[in-house]
Amino acid sequence: MVNAPWFIRNSDIHRVLGIPLIVDEIASYATKQRARLEQHVNIEGARLLDNGIMTERFDRTRPFNLTQSTNFLMEVFCQNNNGNCENVSITTISGETVNKTGIICSGDLIFEDNFDTLDFSKWQHENTLAGGGNWEFQWYTNNRSNSFVKNGNLHIRPTLTSDIFGEEFLMSGTINILGGSPADECTNPSYWGCERNGTPLTVINPVRSARLRSVKSFSFKYGKVEVRAKLPSGDWLWPAIWLLPKHNTYGSWPCSGEIDIIESRGNLNLFKNGVNIGAEQVSSTLHFGPYPYVNAYKTTHFTKNSPQGLGFDKNFHKYQMEWTSEFIKFSIDDIETGKVNTDRGFWNRGRFGEDYNLDNPWQYGSEMAPFDHEFYLIISLAVGGITYFPDDAESTTGKPWINNSPTAMAEFWRAKNLWLPTWNIHNKNYTNSSLLIDYIRVYAI
Repeated sequence: MVNAPWFIRNSDIHRVLGIPLIVDEIASYATKQRARLEQHVNIEGARLLDNGIMTERFDRTRPFNLTQSTNFLMEVFCQNNNGNCENVSITTISGETVNKTGIICSGDLIFEDNFDTLDFSKWQHENTLAGGGNWEFQWYTNNRSNSFVKNGNLHIRPTLTSDIFGEEFLMSGTINILGGSPADECTNPSYWGCERNGTPLTVINPVRSARLRSVKSFSFKYGKVEVRAKLPSGDWLWPAIWLLPKHNTYGSWPCSGEIDIIESRGNLNLFKNGVNIGAEQVSSTLHFGPYPYVNAYKTTHFTKNSPQGLGFDKNFHKYQMEWTSEFIKFSIDDIETGKVNTDRGFWNRGRFGEDYNLDNPWQYGSEMAPFDHEFYLIISLAVGGITYFPDDAESTTGKPWINNSPTAMAEFWRAKNLWLPTWNIHNKNYTNSSLLIDYIRVYAI
């Protein structure tokens, strides 16, 4: 059965459904949804559209008569019974795919993707060599070898740059991704993100992957996020589902905040102080601070380990975040893993005034600042980098680079015979090294 968002708000006419429905589903679907609608609104009329052409009109007193077309769109003309919600939400939403008319009710489904297709109206692919601010080793690109939908899941998988350009190119070539069309533009020029020259010591990013974001299509402030996902396994893979601010309301990162719903390390055997910090551990984090070197994320960082041998790469789990004007709470499969209350605000939580004698950039915001403005969604699969994989962690094959090395990426590439077999990427049917997303849903609070 197709799941669809319903926005029943104080408006004369709303288009509450706009997705393709196949014939063998539409009859039962329409009957159930019509009954659901009649609990909340007076249905004044509706119409079925077949490829944009109205095939028939009907009213609430008679059943739907369907033709044998395979592609319908349904529009419902509705009017709210009392012109008001029982509980009006404090959630705000914006973006190219958002219907901005009317109020938002608590519990409204305000964003959903079930990944029946790869919807480019919802997701923009980043195209950059920048390395995400951590000098990561991947080139984020828009290519169906790295991001695609199959069997109702979004797949993000790593591939090798050398499979396209050859290994010698990494050490002597020049890559320029300043594309001419809007879809091919370089999305992040920082850290030589749009053009790089390869040398034996500073190789061109040896891995291609994907990072998708809703920056143009959908942003929100306050809400509940649920993502059903299966995390990848593979040495030095770094999957993440997270949020960044639509506008840097208080300044550049991390001044305007970052919300990491979930992230993990793909190594099956990566230990620190006897604890598996690889695929058997996930973490959720808030990043905040007036400057990059003053980031109090350690005060809002939560980890969760699975039972031994049952890592988060083995099955799908629900990764959840509830964000209100008073707290942010993280959960996995409906079990809370961490909660941050506003208390006296994030400035005091970070002790920035006491320990650093800095000016408070959030003094003009609420106690929830910098988490009191709209953020957008990100899904990414990074590789390596110089911050996330600790040098003192123990691995079966050893970590091939040192985080403070100026040639970290080249060191990683030279050790490919150690980590590449754990990805098994040349087997096209192998999905363990892919980040799989079943659905993403965002609800108003």
